[in-house]
Amino acid sequence: MDLRPIGVFDSGLGGLTGVKALLELLPGEDIVYFGDTGRVPYGGRSRQTIVRYARQAVSLLLRHDVKAILVACGTVSTNALEDIKGDYPIPITGVVEAAAAAAAKATKNGRIGLIGTKATVRSSAFEQRIRAELPGAQVFKNACPLFVPLVEEGRTDPSDKVLQLVVEDYLAPIKAAGVDTLILGCTHYPLIFDAIARSMGPGVTLINTAEAAAADMAELLKNAGLLSGGGSGSLRCFVSDSTEGFAQSAAAFLGRDVGDTAQQISVDEL
Repeated sequence: MDLRPIGVFDSGLGGLTGVKALLELLPGEDIVYFGDTGRVPYGGRSRQTIVRYARQAVSLLLRHDVKAILVACGTVSTNALEDIKGDYPIPITGVVEAAAAAAAKATKNGRIGLIGTKATVRSSAFEQRIRAELPGAQVFKNACPLFVPLVEEGRTDPSDKVLQLVVEDYLAPIKAAGVDTLILGCTHYPLIFDAIARSMGPGVTLINTAEAAAADMAELLKNAGLLSGGGSGSLRCFVSDSTEGFAQSAAAFLGRDVGDTAQQISVDEL
């Protein structure tokens, strides 16, 4: 039994989709979440900058005595996880391995699509992991830089005309490649799951990286004997920009009211 909380972080609020999945799988666990809303999005940053931001986020969570960290960010998972996970005394996992394994299992024709930020698509982390699971798999990818800003602005309704136009434009080359499986390589994307599913059609399986990563973390904690053992878990949230509007945005990601509980952390404190 380990009563310490689980740490989760993302460049913005998208990682709350991972928190939601963890709360459903492990309702007795305390969670500390950090959303780097003052510097979102990470997708256009250099790899060196992403690594630096990731180390700062980990340091913040360690100050809250977390027992494990879920990097609920596709950009960090593909560009910084390998650099940082061996440098700290607790397990640190990302979204790549679990999602790649799920995609390799789901595909029937070996043609897998990947959408994510520019940094995620630039990285080869997903492709390497997919081909380790399924040699010979073909991966077709496309960067979708407007998805995160649209989600952060709350434009997630599949009937939103702007969202529809952007989704159709970004997914056109993926659909043309004939994929039967599509990895949502950013934890913001589950908020526009319906719009993406409508565009791709019923013959394509969508892989929710947040859910896959949360399941992977739950299994890790169970196998390591790090679960809390029950009770009612709590959620503490920190952001690096104003907390104004956080409760409303967080409720959209989590599917439940969180109240005005978020605390602002200055970037200078990271």
